[in-house]
Amino acid sequence: MHEVTLQHTTIRALRREDLEAVVDIDAVDEGRTRRGYFERRLDAALREPKLHAQFAAADDRGLVGYILARVLEGEFGRSAPGLRLEVIGVRADAKGKRVGASLFDALCDYGRRHQMTDIRTASAWNNHRMLRWVDAMGFALAPNHVIDCAVMGGEYHPARDDAKADESRAEASEIDYGANAANDYEHLARDNSDVRAMDDRDLADIVRIDRRLTGRDREDYMRHKLGEAMHGSAIRVSLSARLDDAVVGFVMARADLGDFGRTEPVAVIDTIGVDPGYAHRGVGHALLSQLFINLGALRIERVETVVAPRDFALQGFLYDVGFQPSQRLAFVRHLD
Repeated sequence: MHEVTLQHTTIRALRREDLEAVVDIDAVDEGRTRRGYFERRLDAALREPKLHAQFAAADDRGLVGYILARVLEGEFGRSAPGLRLEVIGVRADAKGKRVGASLFDALCDYGRRHQMTDIRTASAWNNHRMLRWVDAMGFALAPNHVIDCAVMGGEYHPARDDAKADESRAEASEIDYGANAANDYEHLARDNSDVRAMDDRDLADIVRIDRRLTGRDREDYMRHKLGEAMHGSAIRVSLSARLDDAVVGFVMARADLGDFGRTEPVAVIDTIGVDPGYAHRGVGHALLSQLFINLGALRIERVETVVAPRDFALQGFLYDVGFQPSQRLAFVRHLD
């Protein structure tokens, strides 16, 4: 982008050499350092520049503010690209001087130049400072539902972990785990499939499953999400499920802490899918059962995801296994 100067403040692309100043500004606001998070965000932007929009504001004293966003490609069932605002920060002595507004204007301009339709973000309902800011920037409540679930150390949850759990609400007799099993109480949902850490070699199968679910070829999007899940996150938690020597389901999740001002360890599910040919066989439950076990071991406290308002099947499944409305709100700013 071209540098823009506004009243002795220059808006430009965020650079690697800005890291120290970004960490310092954030630490003042958060009361703790999040160096690892910002290092990963900057590294990801350098590795995949087309998937990130990161801007800085600088004056004669150095960095005065920053804004970080990711490109949305297929999330929320969308067919047009958009942006997800993740972090914004302003130096203490520059607050109240419209530095944040100038950075957001730069982000909007970037979105318009790249034919993006909207900018999305999220905030806790009681983060009054952030809520005032998103209101001033022209955001409105988004129709998407933010839902989450406590990990509770991955402890046993019958609706999620019981092998008889039926993710389609079909008849429980469809799979009979009671036959010829003296210790059926030990048979858990994650035993239904071979669930393992996701691998780069799973891409072709993931694209095939997604195509069957959505009716669209989203190979580029799925490749980017796989790359982010495998290499752009602090902790690898994405999983694939196998039956009959083939990948039949997957969950892409990340535990890259720090975005949206989070203060507790949270994992985010970006995408989950089960091959329609293996529906009603407990694959979804197996994936989530293993995911919660893994997150519990990592001391992750909550799992969060965003569901499109009309995706009733996914909403029903997630609510059935323990998810509930989050204390976080989703917002959208349309780019005219």
